[in-house]
Amino acid sequence: MLEDYPTRVPLVFKDFPSRFHAGAEPAALAARCAGAHGRYWEYHDLLFVAQPAFSREDLITYAVRLGLPREAFVACLDGARYRAAVQADVREGRAAGVTGTPTFFVNGQRLEGLQPLSAFREAVQHALDAAGAQRR
Repeated sequence: MLEDYPTRVPLVFKDFPSRFHAGAEPAALAARCAGAHGRYWEYHDLLFVAQPAFSREDLITYAVRLGLPREAFVACLDGARYRAAVQADVREGRAAGVTGTPTFFVNGQRLEGLQPLSAFREAVQHALDAAGAQRR
């Protein structure tokens, strides 16, 4: 979808670690720490492949595998540098009615759970059509 609409459809990703998964919040914090080094999405993708292996040592190993500076990453992770940001995302999600992942919003339209690409195409086209109608 981003390739189809490179200048018209932004992607905004929010963290929403599940309460029932003890490793979810540390994993979200670790991804943010990787992001501080410009490697958020690569780390994010590793987490999805590796889940549920989210022990502290696992998270550090993934960072090292991506070539991130170990000491800086560990300091970020252990210091929970991004905890407030992750918790803010969770509060925002709850306020929007999010109860689990994945949940997507396309211009306010909620898409819950795994969805086919056609559902996103339809939602995006509807939003673009509505925006076009408002500009007329």
